Amino acid sequence: MTTLLQLILSGIMVGAIYALVAIGVVLIFKSTGIFNIAQGAILMLGAYILFTFLVQFGWPLGLSLALALLSAVVVGYLIERLALRPLIGQAPLAAFMVTLAMIGLLEGLITLVWGTFGRRYPEFISPEPIHLGNLVLSQEYTWSFLIATVLIIALTFFFKYHRLGLAMRAVAEDHMVAQSTGISIKTAFSLSWIISTVVATVGGILLAVSAGVTISLGSVGLKALPVVLLGGLESIPGAIVGGLIIGVLETVAAGYIDPYVGGGVADIMPFIIMILILLIKPYGLFGQERIERI
Repeated sequence: MTTLLQLILSGIMVGAIYALVAIGVVLIFKSTGIFNIAQGAILMLGAYILFTFLVQFGWPLGLSLALALLSAVVVGYLIERLALRPLIGQAPLAAFMVTLAMIGLLEGLITLVWGTFGRRYPEFISPEPIHLGNLVLSQEYTWSFLIATVLIIALTFFFKYHRLGLAMRAVAEDHMVAQSTGISIKTAFSLSWIISTVVATVGGILLAVSAGVTISLGSVGLKALPVVLLGGLESIPGAIVGGLIIGVLETVAAGYIDPYVGGGVADIMPFIIMILILLIKPYGLFGQERIERI
């Protein structure tokens, strides 16, 4: 029982990071109708940018974090402005193919600039574990969970109460109606990509703290896609619930199935869930079902 609780707690902590990254995917889809498959590559780029400021330049942690987040704002704006805004009014497949191409572009850029060798951040979190009775929690995962939770709550309040958040929700509901009330659709699109890139960068940094800064972070970031499909493409609460479910199932599979099959099940578990949810409930747990009459 203790082992199961340990795995569930670890899964919840990892799942909160998945949920944070998935919220960025949901936000872009709700606002622009684009399914951003490049979120994992953007996540990886953010982790490498912090590594540059923090390790290669040797700047303080606070300044490096601020510059990494500022860089994320610039990257998000440039992606929307240069790659996707010209496709407004085009078929959704064209925008999807652009995000697919961005994966290769960003991975190639990272390989060209930083190489393929794994890197690590300096140790700024104590390696001493936290003991809760018989449960042992990593401080790295605990801090990552707390930061991801705070950001998720902040984003929830932003979309519920802030003027810009409400405007973005209006754009997500109906572009024409929102535009008739004076809301700038292009500004909402840019803001969606900026917020999505920032949360992806934070998620990449949180994952890199424990997993290291490696080219494989992109594949870890791809787990946000099963999270989004499980929770529902248009549901931010669904992204949160889906992230926690995927995180828990992944760690439980690692603890109970991997030892008997030689490993690997935990890595594919999110995608098994994705296939099952597409077959059984294609709109996700909280997605909006669309009925088309012919």
